[in-house]
Amino acid sequence: MTVTIEQIRMALGALDWKLDDWAEATGLSSVGLSNIRTGTSQPQKKTMDTIVRVFEEQGIEFIHEGVRRKPEVFDILTGREGLRQFFDGVHEYASKNGGTIIMFGIDETTFIDTITPEFSQDYLKRMTDVSQKRGDLEVLAILCEGDTNFCAAEYNEYRWISKDVFQAVPFYIYGETLAIMDFETTTGPTIVLLKSRAITNAYRKQFQAFWNMAYPPSVNGETKK
Repeated sequence: MTVTIEQIRMALGALDWKLDDWAEATGLSSVGLSNIRTGTSQPQKKTMDTIVRVFEEQGIEFIHEGVRRKPEVFDILTGREGLRQFFDGVHEYASKNGGTIIMFGIDETTFIDTITPEFSQDYLKRMTDVSQKRGDLEVLAILCEGDTNFCAAEYNEYRWISKDVFQAVPFYIYGETLAIMDFETTTGPTIVLLKSRAITNAYRKQFQAFWNMAYPPSVNGETKK
């Protein structure tokens, strides 16, 4: 659907965002956003896509002639098929929205063993294609220090964190979705998908603290991105 300037104003009101809040969240200039808000200028498609994505990440849903808060929902995926479904969902989100995807506590060897090398290679190829086509996809991943399995190096930025901080209970954040994984359950793994703006933002802040604590990995004396 086409999002109107009036809907943008309504979304700003729903979030109680001032111009500076909006500019910080989108990374766009406050002057340009002010002109969009007042209707002085019409945003280009890429700019509008960014604006809509940011609002949706904050829990705003654009509906016919208005906006509303998205309902908070959760889902549970289990086993190999559940993990494949999860990765398909990440790819779909990245394809449609770009933006930043974050991962903490991951062990890519475990992922590959669970979803099979064939599916893993297909997924990595699809995500690499998305990264190259969109140009606005950022994927940040925190591994345990010493882990050198950088299988998604084409589009991931990796950092190591010390073993005493690392926890092998991965969580992902993409858009407003928080995914927490437990590989020790009987069905292995169990993936809890939670769509809650408040909880997702809290985990996003935790990730940022871990990211600031983490450091670029070094392999054979060379820093690895």
